[in-house]
Amino acid sequence: MSLFTAADYVVCGMMLSISALIGVYFACTGGRQRSQAEYLLADRSMGALPVSFSLLASFMSAITLLGVSAENYTYGTQFVLINVSYVIATPIAAHCYLPVFYRLSEYSVYQYLEYRFGTLTRMLCSMAFSLQMILYMGVVLYAPAIALSTVTGISLWLSVLLVGLVCTFYSTLGGMKAVLVTDVFQTLLMFAAIFAVIAVGCVTMGGPAEIWRVAEEGGRIEFLNISPDPTERHTVWSLGLGGVFIYLSLYAVNQAQVQRLLSVGSLRRAQLALWIQWPILTCLSLSTSFAGLVVYAHYHGCDPFATGKVKLPDQLLPRFVMDTMRDIPGLPGLFVAGIFSGSLSTVSSAVNSLAAVTVHDYVRLFPCWSQQPAEWELPLTKLLSLGYGLLCLAVSYLVSKVGASVLTASLTIFGAVGGPLLGVFTLGMFSTGANQRGAVAGLLVGLAINLWIGFAPKPPAATLPVTTDLCRNDTHVAGVVLPAYDDVIDGSSDVINATAALVEGASPLTDDSGSKYLYLYRLSYMWISMIGFLVTCLVGLLVSLIGPRRSPPTPPGLLSPPVAWLRGRMEPQDSSPSRMKLNGSNVGTEMDQFEAKTWL
Repeated sequence: MSLFTAADYVVCGMMLSISALIGVYFACTGGRQRSQAEYLLADRSMGALPVSFSLLASFMSAITLLGVSAENYTYGTQFVLINVSYVIATPIAAHCYLPVFYRLSEYSVYQYLEYRFGTLTRMLCSMAFSLQMILYMGVVLYAPAIALSTVTGISLWLSVLLVGLVCTFYSTLGGMKAVLVTDVFQTLLMFAAIFAVIAVGCVTMGGPAEIWRVAEEGGRIEFLNISPDPTERHTVWSLGLGGVFIYLSLYAVNQAQVQRLLSVGSLRRAQLALWIQWPILTCLSLSTSFAGLVVYAHYHGCDPFATGKVKLPDQLLPRFVMDTMRDIPGLPGLFVAGIFSGSLSTVSSAVNSLAAVTVHDYVRLFPCWSQQPAEWELPLTKLLSLGYGLLCLAVSYLVSKVGASVLTASLTIFGAVGGPLLGVFTLGMFSTGANQRGAVAGLLVGLAINLWIGFAPKPPAATLPVTTDLCRNDTHVAGVVLPAYDDVIDGSSDVINATAALVEGASPLTDDSGSKYLYLYRLSYMWISMIGFLVTCLVGLLVSLIGPRRSPPTPPGLLSPPVAWLRGRMEPQDSSPSRMKLNGSNVGTEMDQFEAKTWL
């Protein structure tokens, strides 16, 4: 029986209606989405603030909101230190990678790889990205829907269809402008949902200090695990260093994120957008983590897994909402609207970026299409946006039928692809000696190793102990030890911590419990992206040194600004008029003339 009231349905309906109307508005105003530049890059007219919110919304999906809170309930607060990696990685993404993409001004980031290495490298990387995003779209839509439906009683497939269709509607009609503006609206809803949880928790538990005390007594407070053991799930090193590569794979070279940054009118404002989203992202991350402590403080004496209230960690936060807010009309609806906003923002970014990649990396390479007038590209792009939105629903249905295997495979592929793709772009921007032979070899080896590690059997992670001492007699489950689910974790830091808690009487796993697994399989998932990156770069450089090297000199416009600047200081300037011309402009000459202030 549905636990939602009419007021809750009204709140959710208003969220979906506003998102759809934003798409209609931008379809009928401005240039009415009549050009590729407006449809895919918002005419480069967007400000830094809305783009920064959109970057955050694409990164923090509904899976993250539910998963991070469950992470703090199950494992403690160590994961919070991943915010340190954001401080380290933001300037790298803003000043070492973004200027190259911004000066090229292409719709697809993979066009860079053709300029730098060749068509084969471009196609392989673009295909890896497409597979990554298609699988992930369905998971992002279905996983939170199933968690919410089992707890709140709302219709699973009605919510999946409504969210998927509304997202497809405004993305197809309104283009990038609609996606960016709805992302701002949906980000505010995500904050409202999390703040509502914290506020209600503080009122019912007696304030933040009491919540912290209960969490500390339960062993949930931990920030300084400095163990050098790479097999430990979360440490200062894995979060601070491994998180840098996860962040860069998303913000520095990911098509969905770079496409948003290219919608800003100048490079400096695009860099400012990256800097602005960092504190907003940190605020949402810390708030979601504290929401996990609120949930723990509420259930600390009567674990909901043991009582059968929830079966998966994703259901912890919705269960808390229904237990504490159901008597407040509209508040559970606000929470569900915030969670579904995370799904909307992530799927809309995927739909828009996949349409851009398909047109500019696949269709335009066919000779028959290259002879067609440019006016045909825009209707095709809109049609592809519609198609990818419907494909998202189909993948969601596939996940529901096949189950956890598809969910695990989707998230594993998503996490495994990011590191090698970052490695290929890094080879191009930071090395003048890398060539296509090396880039392709590095990509294939990096993907193979990451997928091998990702799909290998993993030892179950040890969880922190819980108790059922305070359960009432009618819900107490004595002497039951629930099996631990395997962790299903996305290397992009979208965490689905599908791990059951250990109830009273169970012992945490010992260090010997994973000894039967190959050491490589026991590595923390936080290192996977870095491993793929390092393997790709190392293999790429070594293979590039083997065999004939007849590649022309790399134009400075294809190098990261610091590398181009150092190269210009060490080598004489080439005054020859025959420089590589890209996109109709002399990129080599333009980049020769940049100053250190563009990246320092």
